[in-house]
Amino acid sequence: MASIFNISEMVSLALHSIIIIAVHTGQLVNVKKIAKKIGASEAHLAKVLQQLVKGGYISSVRGPKGGFALAKAPDDITLFAIYELFEGPIEIEGCPMNCQNCAFKSCILGKVPQKLNQEFLNYLNNHKVSDFLGELA
Repeated sequence: MASIFNISEMVSLALHSIIIIAVHTGQLVNVKKIAKKIGASEAHLAKVLQQLVKGGYISSVRGPKGGFALAKAPDDITLFAIYELFEGPIEIEGCPMNCQNCAFKSCILGKVPQKLNQEFLNYLNNHKVSDFLGELA
């Protein structure tokens, strides 16, 4: 089934993982536990988690009793910050199909893509990791 709105697998893994790590305050959470919880490949997830470490959002401890912990307070991490770490800046304006020379006088999609992008950006900016701490099943 096709979907109009789509988020990359890396961003999805990052967002879900950082919330799982945040829920386990004061504990190290290993890749295996996170991967099992979200149904992800451990190898792919490890790469995502390393990017979060490089971004300064989580810290890692190596070894058999190692794992990951938050490096910042959950209230200081917006979903936007995580999204931007993986995808770069969100562009609100411009052609949603990246056309350099449009054949039409005005976009056949109107301003809908810009409105949706702005709504998504607002959502990401207005929600923090701390907003989801009680949501883990």
